[in-house]
Amino acid sequence: MNQNIPLIQMKNIYKWFGKVCALNDVDFEIQRGEVVGLVGENGAGKSTLIKILSGVFYQDKGEIFFQGMKQGNLSVTAVRKLGIETVFQEQALIDCFDVGRNIFLTREPMAHLGPIKVINYKKIYKESQKPLKSLGLGVSPKQEVQYCSGGERQGVAIGRAMQFKAKLVILDEPTRALSIQGVKQVQSFIHKLKENKIAVIYITHDLHHVFQLADRFVVLSRGRKVLETGKEGLTLQDLENKLLKVTTN
Repeated sequence: MNQNIPLIQMKNIYKWFGKVCALNDVDFEIQRGEVVGLVGENGAGKSTLIKILSGVFYQDKGEIFFQGMKQGNLSVTAVRKLGIETVFQEQALIDCFDVGRNIFLTREPMAHLGPIKVINYKKIYKESQKPLKSLGLGVSPKQEVQYCSGGERQGVAIGRAMQFKAKLVILDEPTRALSIQGVKQVQSFIHKLKENKIAVIYITHDLHHVFQLADRFVVLSRGRKVLETGKEGLTLQDLENKLLKVTTN
């Protein structure tokens, strides 16, 4: 595989909701192992773009390429097969299930009990220890998620992505409503993803949380891409000034 070919390319993406143009001719790409901060205020189009990439929405116009291969309309199932995992703000965790069961949620391994298929909990608890250990997440696979902190819950959701060999993890406002310790924990998880050559799209409206992590920033405003820049040579203040300039014009 040519290492210069982006992992994901989205070209000339448009999306309408009735008469409202939520995305207007947006280009976006990400390389293997890269962390990209997707930044913009509420209503900028960030979540719409990511829901197209996650298979939740179809674009009305535009093309998507995965490792240089053009894709058709992506379903949630097709996206997972490509190795794209999304951690939405809601996290899609079930509080009364334990950590291991949440990691394997909807993809539980099965075992035969005579003629009957049953969930293989032994395999779930054994296998789920691997992503938890890789992330340095000190929770038991048998601990109920309702007793996890906010940062630990994000770790469980990210662990799910690692368990199923994700090439790209999309994090939608992963530090919203977290404590300072929780924010630091999520930042540590993202470093672990990068160490494992897993690309990350970090969606946020708060540059302070993403600045130290991202290699590059893409800024959306009113459905358009208004800025794309690497971090090299920039301070946080420089980036905030650029953001203010392009979003107030």
